[in-house]
Amino acid sequence: MKITLQLEEMAMLALGIYAFSFLGLSWWWFFALLLAPDIGMLGYLGGNKSGAFVYNIFHHKGLAILLWIVGFALQNVILQLIGLILFSHSAFDRILGYGLKYEKGFKFTHLGEIGN
Repeated sequence: MKITLQLEEMAMLALGIYAFSFLGLSWWWFFALLLAPDIGMLGYLGGNKSGAFVYNIFHHKGLAILLWIVGFALQNVILQLIGLILFSHSAFDRILGYGLKYEKGFKFTHLGEIGN
């Protein structure tokens, strides 16, 4: 099952890269911003509960898709870019086994415990 999930996330990452190609921006933007959503880890400075909440906001694909749709509807490239970066980053993280976090601690995710 793990390989199936990773292949699915690879397809989503490819979709994010493909969608980025329509924004008309230089590719360096995509690669420079791809790890930016990890700023959500700063939420853990306030403890596990706030950390999980903030981290999950920055790694929620539904929110990413919503931002892209709003950006598309408004013809706002910045919102589209933010949505695509969040979406692509989340897919990349999940390929590596980093899922949405539980309040129990950083290593406890919806994909299982990190490191196991």
